[in-house]
Amino acid sequence: MSAGAPAVQARGLCKSFEDRAARRTVHALSGVTLDVAHGAITALVGPDGAGKTTFMRLVAGLMRAQAGELRVLGLDVAADAQAVQDRISYMPQRFGLYEDLSVQENLDLYADLHAVPREERRRRFDELLHMTDLARFTTRPAGKLSGGMKQKLGLACTLVRSPELLLLDEPTVGVDPLSRRELWDIVQRLVERERLSVLLATSYMDEAERCSQVHVLHEGRLLAAGSPEALRAPAQGLCAVATPAAGEPARTLQARLLDRADRVVDAVPQGGEVRLIHRPGVDAAALGLSPDQLRPVPPRLEDGFMRLLRERGDGQAEANAVEIETSASPAPPRGDGQPAIEVQDLVRRFGDFVAVDRTTFSVRHGEIFGLLGPNGAGKTTTFRMLCGLLPASSGLARVAGLDLRRARAAARQRIGYVAQKFSLYANLSVHENLRFFGGAYGLHGRRLPQRMDAVLGQFQLRGLEAQPAGQLPGGVRQRLAMAVGLLHEPEILFLDEPTSGADPLARRGFWRRITALAATGITVVVTTHFMEEAEYCDRIVIQDGGRLLALGTPAEVRRQAGETPARRLDMEQAFISIVENARALKEAA
Repeated sequence: MSAGAPAVQARGLCKSFEDRAARRTVHALSGVTLDVAHGAITALVGPDGAGKTTFMRLVAGLMRAQAGELRVLGLDVAADAQAVQDRISYMPQRFGLYEDLSVQENLDLYADLHAVPREERRRRFDELLHMTDLARFTTRPAGKLSGGMKQKLGLACTLVRSPELLLLDEPTVGVDPLSRRELWDIVQRLVERERLSVLLATSYMDEAERCSQVHVLHEGRLLAAGSPEALRAPAQGLCAVATPAAGEPARTLQARLLDRADRVVDAVPQGGEVRLIHRPGVDAAALGLSPDQLRPVPPRLEDGFMRLLRERGDGQAEANAVEIETSASPAPPRGDGQPAIEVQDLVRRFGDFVAVDRTTFSVRHGEIFGLLGPNGAGKTTTFRMLCGLLPASSGLARVAGLDLRRARAAARQRIGYVAQKFSLYANLSVHENLRFFGGAYGLHGRRLPQRMDAVLGQFQLRGLEAQPAGQLPGGVRQRLAMAVGLLHEPEILFLDEPTSGADPLARRGFWRRITALAATGITVVVTTHFMEEAEYCDRIVIQDGGRLLALGTPAEVRRQAGETPARRLDMEQAFISIVENARALKEAA
């Protein structure tokens, strides 16, 4: 490869797949032309199904394009895939760690697979273990690592040899902000020190903003490309922050602004306020705000991305559908004044390890309640105990008025659950999944088809009834999982990282649905690693090491983290501050 030449050159690249169930051809990539710079980080972004992973797999030589030219490190990948694979490393979304093997044994295995010479291994292993902070855990089985540590081990295994090009497909999905920051530090050090070329697919626009070049894919086509500065430009002069009126939740103001689609392109809660993109010529009065409620701010990459997609009409139909639901008056709270969920001194042990340590909180009916924490903090264990999927070691857990020690089965009939990986049967159709889960929830006779018809309409699944769930785009699978979880009209809905891996557009539509559900009186408990999503919650808890570190409204938690009128914090900054301060105090004790 000549000096200064791109690491990847794609010209008119086309790739399609036959969807036999739907009897149609899916065009994953249609005439894509782009370059990936040498010695820099290049990002691929785009909505679900845009073609990012397909492009990655073509570059890795795992697929062949039907048309176009693709050169990787100066080589024709179609003609000599093995030669390309010998010089690159690829970390797919679900990297294959061997969970029964230790950290060191996983590294040894991948070094064997890549034929890394024995004399090079010790130097490379020491370097990677130091860089990922895994040197203390070499004997620990990979299956017992936290999610963030697994991702760092996956990256280390990918790098057991020194590649010329590193492909990372959504490397930080499901990873907390602290671990995400650590992963990015590792990658950037490699780029600076080794002049490594990196191609990254990501759902996080703040990650793409740190890259040299960004390519926006949409429905298999290249929609836009350029530096982050260039892609922010379309939103220049159109971004502002709106302050809610006294007592008005930020998510309520957000919903009002999104309802003005002729004047507002996008709106999202941020630090107790609402960040928005308005259309040209729109002022505070046109948005129903006083002048002191609106202040201009510089655009971010996410603003340029959202304007690009919204101007194409993406997501507008879904927004309108949710608008109808949210127009109804809020339902009166359910229950008799008792909390929907009550937790007192909850403990869960796994042998000598305490995963949840004397946690106490309650959740009101109709509340959106967030469980936040780093990977391995104990939030998923807490979540599973509240769903009746895992017994507590001690303490009280009462859900929908039922004590989970005595009535777990009865409690499960009154809750809905949407797992992170969407517990759907991939080979069953949409209709078959709904019928199966409806029966499992005890729906029979005329009630089952009535509820199936209702959720098909509510979640825009009509016309897709015959499609296998495994062949649906991620955003549609998410809607089906929500429909399944709400079939039996539960009082409480548990959502375990439901937007993990979703792009900003899909996350906006999802949260409009959640706020609409809460307005009907349904209690929602959600775990998430997108800290911006905590702003949709009425209250949140932050856990780490099994202990509760913070509990309150988003504004109260930000104040606990040190926010003042002169120093505003977003939720990610607050989260990192609270966790790091608690860890520092623990180490000092």
